[in-house]
Amino acid sequence: MNVKDNQFYTNEHEWVSIEGSKARIGITDYAQHSLGDITFIELPEIGKKIEQFKQFATVESVKAASDVYAPLTGIVVEVNATLVNQPELLNSSPYEEGWFAVIEIDNIEESNKLMDASAYKKYIEEIAH
Repeated sequence: MNVKDNQFYTNEHEWVSIEGSKARIGITDYAQHSLGDITFIELPEIGKKIEQFKQFATVESVKAASDVYAPLTGIVVEVNATLVNQPELLNSSPYEEGWFAVIEIDNIEESNKLMDASAYKKYIEEIAH
């Protein structure tokens, strides 16, 4: 499984890349692999306030529908509208082209509740066995 450094991760398999006061959010390679072929994505609306560890988007695959949880609290300022017509980008490029949303971060201290790349790698090794 591909795990990118310089990002934070949740135990629900979301990633967040912090860029100043903004954060880009997506699901991990592990998550997309577990879901299988992704067929539909419901994104949040621009302007919506999302809260850390609360559901903010939905992904449907050939296997199941899954909620996507916010790694940080903030206001959605951008969404990846390309995913609506090309949900398979989550399978082929979960970290680059398959991001969900960009938020304006409310409280950067919330990142202390997330895992760094090495902790996330250990976590997925543990749950895979």
